[in-house]
Amino acid sequence: MPSRRTVLATAFTSAVASALPIRAAFAQAQPGYLMVHFTGEQTDGEQIYLSHSGDGLHWTDLNGGDLILHSTLGTKGVRDPALIRSPQGDRYWILATDLHIGSGTTWWESENEGSTALVVWESTDLVSWSDPWLLDVAGGVGDAGCAWAPEAIWDPARGDYILYWTIFSTLNGIKKHRIWYARTSDFTSVSAPQLYIDRLGGQGLIDTQIIEGPVDGPWRYYRASRDNEITIEGSDSLLGAWTRLGDLSHLGLHGGNVEGPIWTKFNDRDEWALWVDQFFTDGGYMPVTTDDLSDPGSYGTVAEWDLGGTHKRHGSILNLTAAEEARVLDRWQHTSSMRLQSFNFPDRRVRHYDFDLLLEPNITPEQDGRFRMVPGLADPDGISFESVNYPGHYPRHWDFDFALEADDGSAQFAADATFYRVDGLADGSWSSFRSYNFPDRYLRHYDYRLRLDPVATASDRADATFRIIT
Repeated sequence: MPSRRTVLATAFTSAVASALPIRAAFAQAQPGYLMVHFTGEQTDGEQIYLSHSGDGLHWTDLNGGDLILHSTLGTKGVRDPALIRSPQGDRYWILATDLHIGSGTTWWESENEGSTALVVWESTDLVSWSDPWLLDVAGGVGDAGCAWAPEAIWDPARGDYILYWTIFSTLNGIKKHRIWYARTSDFTSVSAPQLYIDRLGGQGLIDTQIIEGPVDGPWRYYRASRDNEITIEGSDSLLGAWTRLGDLSHLGLHGGNVEGPIWTKFNDRDEWALWVDQFFTDGGYMPVTTDDLSDPGSYGTVAEWDLGGTHKRHGSILNLTAAEEARVLDRWQHTSSMRLQSFNFPDRRVRHYDFDLLLEPNITPEQDGRFRMVPGLADPDGISFESVNYPGHYPRHWDFDFALEADDGSAQFAADATFYRVDGLADGSWSSFRSYNFPDRYLRHYDYRLRLDPVATASDRADATFRIIT
């Protein structure tokens, strides 16, 4: 008679057959890893950032360390992002907490009166992302405050996702942090919220993340949560009973000094890393590793790792296929940002403000004056300027005036946003930018606003000359 685990393994293999092409690609190509995260409460720190690793321990900031997605909804800040891939590998979502502590919001305000919605983006390639939308997941939970630290996992038994998050609310007369969940198939609508994880008495918990274990292991799923410890549990069912397996206290790591656990499996071996954020000392993430998810006592610290240049805060890690890795690195690996300095007003730089293009000194926030020069949208021999803090948005001319707008994919937009870099019209060691679709006109400032105009006089030439600075 087959053992219980053999039966479970067989059922599991059948249930996740749609995910096998992705797993096969991992085994064949041994590609890298993608981390989505935020960086802190500083200006633009509570937005979406990406980092890449080839070995799962040493990380490089993508996009020159600049953000890749900017929330314009709700609080206009996001934290705790999770990156979700569909079982077929043809769609991706980023889910994030709608919270902006850097704007002056207090933790009391966020816990008790914060947004009950999540911010969601969707992509088909990990490179081009939709505009964000708000998904209200906790509005139906009594006195719930902010819904934060969202995660989701595919449930093969039902063919949809279990979406779960932390909220601070009252239940049975006790107000504390608990984990709630809802079901969704597309992250545009959800079922009514249900209680998922609760601890006894007044003990709360936050920051749960679940991972699938090996099919020949003692448990099908494992989860790590921060309560008074970093507690590790196992189960054979996402919504069934969970067994407490242990914690990380033998490493001196507990709920008082670390949070935000992130699971990932190493691509090339049967070993897992559990990253925890050393929030108490502001030390950033550190990994602990194991070759047996079911035995917390086997988890050990790592002698050497590198998180790169940015301070990485609560996020998630995706094991990449070779094709995914190629797309991500082609788009984000070598794109550092720059600024455009005026020739005749050298204390002023080009910036966007309320989606208008201006020439100003002392730009605040500084990211409003940063762009990336990318291959021209209409001609790769030309250039286009992509906004750093509004990725996918470019300066384009409209009736010879300039605005920062999202690329709509049209040929007209591409033409309006493409230029040829030439020697500076007022000084050959600087640069000027000739229009792709109006080759007799140049990018210039007039009354401190950007325009596309013909150049005839010495004053015109000075207005149309800029220096690219870092």
